[in-house]
Amino acid sequence: MIKPNTAIGSHGFGRAPALLLGLLLCLLSLTLPAPLQAQTQSQETTIKRELEARFPGMKIDRVMKAGFLGLYEVQMGQEIVYTDERASYLINGEVIDARSRRNLTQDRIDKLSEVRFDSLPLELAIKQVRGNGKRQIAVFSDPNCPYCKQLDQGIAKLDDVTIYTFLYPILAKDSPDKARAIWCAPDRARTYNEWMLSGKRLPANTDCDVPLQRMLELGRNLGIKSVPVTVMSNGQRVVGSRIEEVQRLLAASR
Repeated sequence: MIKPNTAIGSHGFGRAPALLLGLLLCLLSLTLPAPLQAQTQSQETTIKRELEARFPGMKIDRVMKAGFLGLYEVQMGQEIVYTDERASYLINGEVIDARSRRNLTQDRIDKLSEVRFDSLPLELAIKQVRGNGKRQIAVFSDPNCPYCKQLDQGIAKLDDVTIYTFLYPILAKDSPDKARAIWCAPDRARTYNEWMLSGKRLPANTDCDVPLQRMLELGRNLGIKSVPVTVMSNGQRVVGSRIEEVQRLLAASR
């Protein structure tokens, strides 16, 4: 996947190495008090206030009990970190259930990042119908994105699916110009595919009403910071050019 030229991590936190995170969790399990009674909303509010005071500029959407080790889950957009009941420690990393081997952090991120497919403004998308078009996906793509082109190679082989492609020109200075050229073409889908799949030169005409700001606002409102992103009809996201995962989820939706 490709991200625009910004610093990694909106809050400056990188993923902690698994070994370090494991040691931190073990220490917490030894130092945290016995399970407390159900915390009130005021406790979560207090944690939120304390963290925002200690980390100026941190925008916390919600604090809630994580359900393990007495920790609290701190939600910042689609990013999750953990803290204790006093907001004394901040743990940034993935928590794995050792018994089931489930990535509990990723499970929560997937849940937070779900998109209501029926809420997408499909009038902003390039629509393509393959076969009976019964299954649906939406793809956010930048015309300059090599991984988007790689994903499109796989999407071109799909059948019985309707594809809604949302142009999201965030990667390069000329990305908006290329998005305009595609949108203003008489056949948007054909022009998009010829450019993404075979590199055919885009038409020069960009003289039409392009809802570019609405396209960009849509991606920002959905918290999309990299491309490509595929949204399945059940709301689940697939980040990057993971066509095998898209195919798996489509097969499950039959």
